[in-house]
Amino acid sequence: KGILKGDLGTSIAYFPEPVSEIIGNGLYWTIFLAGSSLIIAFLIGTALGIIIAWNRTGKLDTILPPALAFFGAFPYFWLAMVLLYIFGFSLNWFPIGRAYGNAVNPGLTPTFVLSTFYHAFLPALTLIFVSLGGWMLSMRNTMISTLGADYITFANAKGISSRLIMLRYAARNAILPNLTGFGMALGFMLSGALLTEMVFSYPGQGFLLLQAVTTQDYPL
Repeated sequence: KGILKGDLGTSIAYFPEPVSEIIGNGLYWTIFLAGSSLIIAFLIGTALGIIIAWNRTGKLDTILPPALAFFGAFPYFWLAMVLLYIFGFSLNWFPIGRAYGNAVNPGLTPTFVLSTFYHAFLPALTLIFVSLGGWMLSMRNTMISTLGADYITFANAKGISSRLIMLRYAARNAILPNLTGFGMALGFMLSGALLTEMVFSYPGQGFLLLQAVTTQDYPL
């Protein structure tokens, strides 16, 4: 807090916002966007990897791995601009900015929660779509190696059901490398969320950084 002198000698009171609030407000939205996207991509990718590895001679194993690996090579911001142009500008299905509607008051209300999910759908879809292939391929490769283990052969010889072998014997052991990579992936997801937030004007750390650079706010 302090006092500034105006051009005509008038006193202007200013009340700067604490640093913790400036960074914290953006960090909450970034954690919400990146965290939810990471969890969804991990769950869907892991489940697809299990199914594809178990039926690795099927059509899904022929189509999904190369397709998701191809789309996973695209940068976050490029895919974000494509989705924003198609579903935001052209079709007008989703909003093109902000974390919630202008007429919505922040608070733990159903209207506010639905508005936040609605505004976060396209940014989250960008992060999920790009990272989905990595989780799926990692789980698929580990699962295939696990299916060749002796205890899987022994379980088949005992007449245990295929569903039980797939979930409790194979997937339970094959998922361990994916769980290790889950924590490491959070940092990479946050870096991708920064660029995605800039494209969608999502009020997270990336958009805060863009505003600081645009206004030449060097301390921020």
